[in-house]
Amino acid sequence: MVKFCFRAALGLAMAVAPLWVGAQEQAAAVERPHIVIMLADDLGWRDLGYHGSEIATPNIDRLAAEGVELNRFYAQPTCSPTRAALMTGKSPLRFGLTRPIAKNETRGLPLDETILPQHLAELGYQPLMVGKWHLGHYLPDHFPHRRGFEHFYGLLTGGVGYWDHNHGGGHDWQRNGETLRETGYATRLLADEAIRVLASRDRSRPTFLYLAFTAPHLPNEAPPESVAPYQALDNPLRRLHAGMVAELDDAVGRVVAALAAEGMLDNTLILFFSDNGGLVEGTLPGPLHALAQASMWLFDRPAPHAGLEFMIANTFDGGSDNRPLPSGKGSIAEGGARVPAALWWPGKLEPRKFEGFMSASDVLPTLFDAVGAAAATPPGLDGRSQWPALTGTEAERAVPDYVTVDFDGNLALYRAPWKLINGEPLRLYNVYEDPLETQDLADRHPDIVAALKVAADAWPQGRPSDISLLDVFLDPDTFGGGEDREPWADVARKRAAGEG
Repeated sequence: MVKFCFRAALGLAMAVAPLWVGAQEQAAAVERPHIVIMLADDLGWRDLGYHGSEIATPNIDRLAAEGVELNRFYAQPTCSPTRAALMTGKSPLRFGLTRPIAKNETRGLPLDETILPQHLAELGYQPLMVGKWHLGHYLPDHFPHRRGFEHFYGLLTGGVGYWDHNHGGGHDWQRNGETLRETGYATRLLADEAIRVLASRDRSRPTFLYLAFTAPHLPNEAPPESVAPYQALDNPLRRLHAGMVAELDDAVGRVVAALAAEGMLDNTLILFFSDNGGLVEGTLPGPLHALAQASMWLFDRPAPHAGLEFMIANTFDGGSDNRPLPSGKGSIAEGGARVPAALWWPGKLEPRKFEGFMSASDVLPTLFDAVGAAAATPPGLDGRSQWPALTGTEAERAVPDYVTVDFDGNLALYRAPWKLINGEPLRLYNVYEDPLETQDLADRHPDIVAALKVAADAWPQGRPSDISLLDVFLDPDTFGGGEDREPWADVARKRAAGEG
């Protein structure tokens, strides 16, 4: 009888144990904070009010004022590499990603990489994406909703017209793989969708929302009512850019208000940053820049060849302001990769300006640490959690080396506060003391130069793109304009079915 009771009790315990463990895991998942990452596109350092801009950005300013202003946050000089770092916690150079993925490229972020939404799903999160992907579009397997996001709405390529939603001759607007034909301004549509998915989320799980705006990336298009307050600005490009930034700021405010309306705000960690510095003149490789200048002198706009017009637009149409940082998008100068950023979690993070070095590669491990899952951080990352430093539990947190690459293939290696430009000649800057990069200290610190040179030369590098700049010139990745081919989602689906 005793044996029978014991066996029965043991059997019952074994049957109930998995249910209890599952319930505990579900409870832990529900208790984790919601995560919202809002990514701007080509936002300049001085495009925000809290950096002294003439553009009013009260909603983004609020994130920086009430949260942790990340004063030394580094992305990559262009969009696809930054997004790869964010999604993997690894250096994009490992994947050969050193510039934006062009519309005719067959590759994307390697499909064998487990990425941020997949990792967070394992922690119990519901991953949702709205906005610009730009990490692969050739086949449906590259699409976000095939890579861990349960919902995707937005665009696959590098940028669309704000009203027509076209890229490079093809329509690029979809929901979960199905092409959409919608009217409306892109920034507003993305905010609308983000608000909808928050309202319809799975309330039994914490939410991870990745909201990747296209603003204020080219083309310069904004609603007249958003441009009207900036008519006093002399530069017409700056006026349009200001309207685009104002729309971005309004969208950020609408999403924060939706979080409050959903009762999520007090338990939501919000990270805001730009994917690279703002677009200013001089970011294209030297020969292309010279060709763009010659074309401006020879031709009226639009230029008689789409490739020439594309180069002119990317050389002369930028309305950003990166002051006081030098240069901008596409450059390994500070204006290319040091970007505005803020981390906001009401009641959990004390407002302050964080002066430590942090990069896009650090985001994934930092988030794992922030949500109480540091032990589950994936191995093999190039980034490292900065959460102890951000919360003040550690006075300093060692940061890993960080590498950026420009359009010309020049490489910069950061070992804070040092920055080595690995070219001819080698240059060394202390960017903490000299963010304008006015004093080359290579001759004074040959030992530091030698150590950083070894690290730069040994940095893992994957196979670069097979698409040349000539290929892009001949069939450019235009932002907006007419259609001369099928929508990008439809083309990918036909390829997968063997029809393309």
